Order: sequence, then structure tokens, then C-alpha cells
Amino acid sequence: MFWFTEGMCFLPMFLVIWSLSTFIISYIIAITLKDVDVILPYISDTGAIQPESGVFGFMSTIATFATFATMYVEYKFVERVHETTGAMSPRFNKVSFAFGIISCVGMLLVATFQETTMRKTHDVGASLFFICGSIYAVIQSVISYRGHPYGCSKYTCHFRAFFAGLAVLAVLPTIICSVVVGKNSLHWDTNDKHYTIHLVSTVCEWITTFSFVFFFLTYIREFQQFTLKLTVNLIENS
Repeated sequence: MFWFTEGMCFLPMFLVIWSLSTFIISYIIAITLKDVDVILPYISDTGAIQPESGVFGFMSTIATFATFATMYVEYKFVERVHETTGAMSPRFNKVSFAFGIISCVGMLLVATFQETTMRKTHDVGASLFFICGSIYAVIQSVISYRGHPYGCSKYTCHFRAFFAGLAVLAVLPTIICSVVVGKNSLHWDTNDKHYTIHLVSTVCEWITTFSFVFFFLTYIREFQQFTLKLTVNLIENS
């Protein structure tokens, strides 16, 4: 048996690989067609114009469902550990999963509504994704520490907390600087007003996004420890 077939670890592994592929492929298409600047465009900019918008929307939608599935499996795992050991907080688990669901809704809005056509809806989705995703990561980090030694190792707890903290630190300047800049442009010049602020916003956006990716990477070892089975209960008609 290969290590990536153990337990449910294929799920976060697929999520990480697919998410990275989404960003890289849409970025390569966008810069090849010269639709965006080579140096640090917004991630959404790389999927704003056809044909890359179709690729970005399609791959992001799959990534969203993979994210939801991963969050749900982690939720069920924490729930099971609590039932068995009482080591993890069920309340924290439910709150974390709720924020995770909201962040997934935000991801779908970003994937569906491009910033060049429906800017306000796109920005709402991005805000939900980044803010609620950061909160999800923080609460899951707290759950990991409280649940140790069940679930993940101490080192994994530290890595998880690091990426959650990095996401929180980066998400605030991402949103604030974006609001300050205001304008929607796929091409920037160093002489443009607010260019530096724009650059700070894009750098922080990439940091936040990759923090999420590496956060879910820490799930792989944990997901090797369990499987998830679906039980079907038939309702008998009287």
C-alpha cells in the first residue's frame, strides 16, 4: 500500500495539488496572453479575461468542493475524537466548520463572478473567503493543541498555528490596501498612484492564499489515521 492511499489522506493531498495547479495554470495563461503584469498580479486578475477566466472558474470550483470535503472530514474526525476521548471541544469544532462553509461560499463567488464584470460581488466573495478562512485556520489550530496527542503531532500543531497566524497577519493589509487603492486595473506602472500600496495588497494576498494551501498540507498525516464510511439507513413506510 502506498502512503497516499492510507486513510483519507488523498483528500487534502488532492486539494493542495489541485489548488496550486489552479493558480499556476491560470497565471501562466494570463501572462502568456499578456492579460496581466508578470510581477505579482492579484490572483483574481489571472482569471479575469477569457480564456483563462474559464479555466480559473472551472478549477476553482473543483477546489472549493475539495476544500469543503476536507473541512467536513476534519470536522467528523474531531467529532469522533471528542466522543472517544473528550479531548477536543465540540463547540469549537462546530464554529470552525461554520466559518469553513462560509469561506467556501466566498470561494464560489470568486470563481463564478469575475472582477471585471461584477466587481462588488467578487469582492464580497473574496472578503468572505479570506476572513472566514483565516478564522477557520485559527480555530482549527486551537483545536489541534487542545486535542494533542490525539490527531496530529506537536510539530504539526506548531506548523498549523504558524500558517494560521501568517494568514491572519496577511489578510488585513490585503483587504485594507485593496480598499485604499480602489481602482480595478489589470496593468500597473511603477509611476501609477498607489502602486506601492497595490503591490503590498497583492503580495499579502498571495501570502494568505499559500498559507491556506500549506495549512491544509498539514492535514495529510492526520488523515492517514482514519477512514470515513457512509451509512445508508432506509426508512420503512408503514
